[in-house]
Amino acid sequence: MITLYGIPNCDTVKKARVWLDTHALPYTFHDFKKAGVPADRLPAWCQAVGWDKLLNRKGTAWRLLDAATQASVVDAASAQAVMLAHASTIKRPVVEWADATTTVGFSPDAWADRV
Repeated sequence: MITLYGIPNCDTVKKARVWLDTHALPYTFHDFKKAGVPADRLPAWCQAVGWDKLLNRKGTAWRLLDAATQASVVDAASAQAVMLAHASTIKRPVVEWADATTTVGFSPDAWADRV
């Protein structure tokens, strides 16, 4: 089973959900806003894709953090603490695929290889 993690009003998450629906790929959606960030999954995501790729430093949520919080992110542990406290700093969507791989972000071309 595919699990897609994100925020429902995120444009990239919307595109990813439409893509999965269009390709008739069943999935479970985990809403960060309602269900929170799964603390037990975060270390695995960081290991799979790298904490620096998982942490979205280009988004509004990151820019709204105070300078001290931003400066505190120096490694996987500190990045995970910020991502747990501020779910919107996680690049979206995070997808756990049926083959046990994890990806971050949406790319129709890269995802096409999965069908």
